[in-house]
Amino acid sequence: MTHTPVLQFGTSRFLQAHADLFISEASHAGQEAGPITVVQSSGDRARAERLAALSLGYIVRIEGLENNEAISRETRVTSVKRTLSTANDWDAVVDVFCNQAEFVLSNTGDTGFEASPMDEADSFEQSMSYPAKLTLLLWARFQNGARPIQIMPMELIVDNGQVLKTRVLELANRFGDAFVAYVMNDVLWVNSLVDRIVSEPLEPAGAVAEPYALWAVEAQEGLRLPCDHPSIQVVPALEAIESLKLFVLNLGHTYLANCWIAAGRDPNVMVRDMVNDPAQRSALLALYQDEVRPAFVAAGQAETFDTYVSVTLERFGNPYLAHKLADIAQNHQAKIERRITAFLTWAERHADASPKPVLQALSTIFEGAA
Repeated sequence: MTHTPVLQFGTSRFLQAHADLFISEASHAGQEAGPITVVQSSGDRARAERLAALSLGYIVRIEGLENNEAISRETRVTSVKRTLSTANDWDAVVDVFCNQAEFVLSNTGDTGFEASPMDEADSFEQSMSYPAKLTLLLWARFQNGARPIQIMPMELIVDNGQVLKTRVLELANRFGDAFVAYVMNDVLWVNSLVDRIVSEPLEPAGAVAEPYALWAVEAQEGLRLPCDHPSIQVVPALEAIESLKLFVLNLGHTYLANCWIAAGRDPNVMVRDMVNDPAQRSALLALYQDEVRPAFVAAGQAETFDTYVSVTLERFGNPYLAHKLADIAQNHQAKIERRITAFLTWAERHADASPKPVLQALSTIFEGAA
């Protein structure tokens, strides 16, 4: 059996064009990086073909502007050596987790951390949430020698490592104090932030992505990286980068998605179409300047905000990416809560009391919904 020190939960095109690509490029450059076992945790049968294709190697196409020059290049990703499904291969997942894994990556979507009624079941149930499945895996590893391990969630949640740790600790209590101590002291929970627009899948596996890519990892004692790569940065704290990513790029995406929904949900409309329309671009710029910028001024980030807005608009307008509003609008309510409502709370925390009528209206559109 191939030894895979990286165990990844999630099969998304984002991961294919982000962490999996970075580890593949590092390995090709001579580093001892990876390889990866990818685990499908959703049980979605529609993705079975994608899962099977990942370990065969796949193409990531990078298209866009880099240093003001149009580029289009392809890279073959070969870091994935094994694929499993929690629905069909739970015993094999447990074996890899207990005997091979050193790094655990995850990107389980906008609802991946949400609790399930089966989370406290005595044994594995496919309908468990990802944190509950992770708790059972950690319990198995604890019983199998209690070796340390590093957990690196990549979900777009503020303090994602700590959020996941808190939920796992809630579920770990029933296994006793010794296991709780293991989760607290021998598992390294890493906060990180990921950023890359991955606009469309290639079939059966692979993706099209922009040149820009970032994996910002918050420094802490004992931290290790799965590989060295120019797009992976260790930073003292994530808050400044996180606020820009969530409350400029992601907030802008969700605002545009809401405009798209209100206009009738044309499935062919791309992000670039919205930002290249003079009226839509003007409205987005006004939102940034009138409602978002005052909070960044109050937080002492005015200069970085202005620069990031300029870069964001360039990324939104990338003429090479088919970035559909229909994709961005998925899980729209959860995204409003994490990007719009969370921004209003963040602005208030930084003593920004300026009016935000558009964002306030957006944050309440689902109130009272069944």
